[in-house]
This record gives sequence, C-alpha cells and structure tokens, in this order.
Amino acid sequence: MSSSNRTDIVTKPLASRYVEPLRRLNNLITRLSLRFGAKAKEVERFIKFAIVGAIGAVVDFGTLNILQATILRPDEPYLDTKVALATGTAFTAAVLSNFTWNRYWTYPDSRSRRIRYQLSQFFLVNAIGMAFRLWFVHLLYSPMGVAGVDVLSTLGLVDSGMSSAAQSQLGTNIAQFFAVWIVMVWNFFVNRYWTYNDVE
Repeated sequence: MSSSNRTDIVTKPLASRYVEPLRRLNNLITRLSLRFGAKAKEVERFIKFAIVGAIGAVVDFGTLNILQATILRPDEPYLDTKVALATGTAFTAAVLSNFTWNRYWTYPDSRSRRIRYQLSQFFLVNAIGMAFRLWFVHLLYSPMGVAGVDVLSTLGLVDSGMSSAAQSQLGTNIAQFFAVWIVMVWNFFVNRYWTYNDVE
C-alpha cells in the first residue's frame, strides 16, 4: 500500500467526522429558517450566530474556570484584579473563537473587507461588550456569590461554610452567565449591521 493511500484512509474518516455533522447541522438550520419566508436568511444567520455564541460560551467559561482554578484564584490579595483578569482573558479567547466561526460559517459571504479590518470592527464591538461585562461581573459577583450559596445551602447541595474563594468563583460564574446573554444580543445586532453589513 502506497503512503498516499494510507494518508487517504486516515484523513478521509477524520475529515468526515467533522464535516458530515456540520453539513447536517447546516441542512437543519436551512430547513428551519425557510419557515420564516422573506426573513429566512436573517433567521439562519441568527441561529448560526447563537450556536457560535454557545461555542464561545464554552470557551469563555472553560477558560475562566481553568484560570480561577490555577493561576488566578479568586482570593486575596488582589481579588478584584484576579477576577477582572480571568474574565477579560476568557472573553478574549471567546472573541477570537467567535470571530473565526462567524467569518467562515455564519457570514461566509462577507469577504469584501480585509480580515484585519473586519477583525478590528468585530473586536471593537466585543470590547464594548467586554467593558459592560467586566463592570457587570465586578458589580455583582460578590452579592451573586452570597445568593448562590444561600440557594445551594437551602437545597442541601453545599455546606453554608463554603470558602470565600469558592463563593467568589460561584458568584463570578452566575454574574458572567447573565452578562453573556446580554452581550450576545448586543454583539449580534451591532456586528450584523456594522461588521457584516456587506452581506444582503
């Protein structure tokens, strides 16, 4: 067996494992969006944008929790700085993931602008969202941590003697959960009508 045949055997199944589910998902989204008549293309874009946002949320929360479990533990000294650095880094990782998915999947017909220009626009929109999110999380992570512990204690899921670092981490996750949804709506509409306004 030649080396090119072995390569084909190895790469074709690997590629089909990723391409086939994406093709099926595209078909499902298209069929669903066609039910909306004249707005079908916008509905398709919104669904894809939301799926990309869900992927971004996994990247975001995963990065946040890895950082808070390792090098940016939410405890003193510099508690507020550590929370801000962890949420800011997580947000940036999610923005890069979302830009890539949106440029090549959600808006593949949006290529009239250079990638640097479009990334700059996308990043600016998301930076405004990040500023809101940092403010929102900073304002609410502590009270949401207290409320979260109260709810979990009432349900018998945790002991009320949770460490302050664990309570801050819980509060950060709760505040970030709400902020992600608010910022997703902002990001969709501003990016659709500014960053990707070259598509019909």
